[in-house]
Amino acid sequence: MPDQTRQMSLIAFLQAQNCSNYVGSWRHPASMTDFLSADYFTRIARTLEDATFDMAFFDDRLAMPDIYGQSHDLAVRHGIRSVKMDPTPILMAMAMATRHLGLGATYSTTYYEPFHVARLFATLDLMTGGRVAWNIVTSMNDSEAANFGRASHLEHDLRYDRADEFLQIVRDMWTSWDDDALVLDKSSGEFADPGKVRRTAFNGKYFDVNGTFTVPRSRQGHPVLLQAGSSGRGRAFTGRWADVVFTAYSSREAGEKQYRAVKQAVADAGRDPGQVVVAPAIGVVTAETPELVEKKYELIDALARPEDSLALLCEVLNTDLSTRPYDEPFTDKELADMSWQGLRDRVIQLSGTANPSVRDFVQYSGRGSLPKGGSTLVGTPTQIADQLETWFGTCCDGFVISAASVPGTYEDFARLIVPELRRRGLVKETYAGDTLRGNLGLPAPAPFAQGARA
Repeated sequence: MPDQTRQMSLIAFLQAQNCSNYVGSWRHPASMTDFLSADYFTRIARTLEDATFDMAFFDDRLAMPDIYGQSHDLAVRHGIRSVKMDPTPILMAMAMATRHLGLGATYSTTYYEPFHVARLFATLDLMTGGRVAWNIVTSMNDSEAANFGRASHLEHDLRYDRADEFLQIVRDMWTSWDDDALVLDKSSGEFADPGKVRRTAFNGKYFDVNGTFTVPRSRQGHPVLLQAGSSGRGRAFTGRWADVVFTAYSSREAGEKQYRAVKQAVADAGRDPGQVVVAPAIGVVTAETPELVEKKYELIDALARPEDSLALLCEVLNTDLSTRPYDEPFTDKELADMSWQGLRDRVIQLSGTANPSVRDFVQYSGRGSLPKGGSTLVGTPTQIADQLETWFGTCCDGFVISAASVPGTYEDFARLIVPELRRRGLVKETYAGDTLRGNLGLPAPAPFAQGARA
């Protein structure tokens, strides 16, 4: 049984686009179509806050899925994540519609610069009263590189090497102002104490920075750091930096193993594993009766199309599959060169073959589909709550809820499942803190050593 003194962290998985991470969601008859408006997102925000979700965060890519056939035709024609807006203005619209809900956005360490990201998120954190998180990604394909005028995408481990330096600089900037640096004494004319503001000096392989940061600290110290590294190199990065670890499990047994590995990576980095929240993504289909659940799932499942899976797989594997024989196994070298190694490893595990084919990736990746079992929970509120309670504490500290229809999935979870979780004492009735860190049960960040090399 989970420790009843702890409660689940609830996080919503959002997209600043025409669909949720489940591409077929835009075709659902109940999904909203005003996704180009602020109202679309503020309605979701209010629903999540009423259900005391800790946070909603936006996943993001810096290109549409246009690798299949080296063309954007498939993505645009079928709405396969073809719209991708900048999530940070949307985050602010949601913040203005809520008082407690934490809000996160994805920004890449491969295609942005440390000062830009540090200033943007520090400002967002101030403007929201300490409710912001940064979802750290290293990006994944050549389409993103092309949008930024680069010939190709940086190799997997090198992206993490660059990201380590990037995070050192950003953390250095965020801790360069002491909490009491501002004086604001009009009579003496002293605005701030220069002895409590430090320069950021860093010299590394990828960055050479020497300057003074321009944004004071927020109420929560600095934004929460969210990260989803699941490969060996990615997990080491996660262990060093993440406050919240966003992950994916193929089963409870796999989840328990991965949970221990993530916590060990945190400990190996000299940090307290109890101060890091691990939350797997889950899809949820629920209704008041088993009959309604089945009808709802059948409708959602029918929205998936093969082209969705193929376009999304090309995107995350950084490989054009349009001319590849469907059942031809990938070679060891091809597998080693794939961008998303965590997904590759999951397909290898589930398929039971060391050299899976395109068919295996379509069948076992879950990209573009919502198969029952594993991370997709289908059942009545009591059945779903039973499963979440079983997972909680043994393989996770909370859950990231992804949507099969918008806002339907979030409304169903808030209306049907949250009351059952509250009845069991697993989810809070009201917000405990006034910052995102406070609501996640995370301590204020400690000062970070300046000028070190990655």
